[in-house]
Amino acid sequence: MPTERELAISPIVQESVQHNTQVISNIRSLTASLFGVASGILGLESYAGFLFYLLGTFFVSVLIWSILAKGKQGDYFQGAWSELWAGDVLNGGMSFVLTWTLFYGLVRA
Repeated sequence: MPTERELAISPIVQESVQHNTQVISNIRSLTASLFGVASGILGLESYAGFLFYLLGTFFVSVLIWSILAKGKQGDYFQGAWSELWAGDVLNGGMSFVLTWTLFYGLVRA
């Protein structure tokens, strides 16, 4: 918990934190669907498809950390590790599986 002095030096604006979290959620939803399209077109099955999704999600997290957060995730997110590196992985996983199976069926059928 930050002290009063720390809040006076760098205050946390709750609206900004919520906006940042929403931006990350939108990026993850979009990229999860794109990874699903790519893995379906590539014809990945089983563990290879899920590994593709996890590696892609990690790559997107690195891009967000380096480009959007400029390496200072604590300045932009309250729960820095959970929101930036692991946030919305399960929700994105559902979008991934949906588009993965759709495009796999379209390409391979």
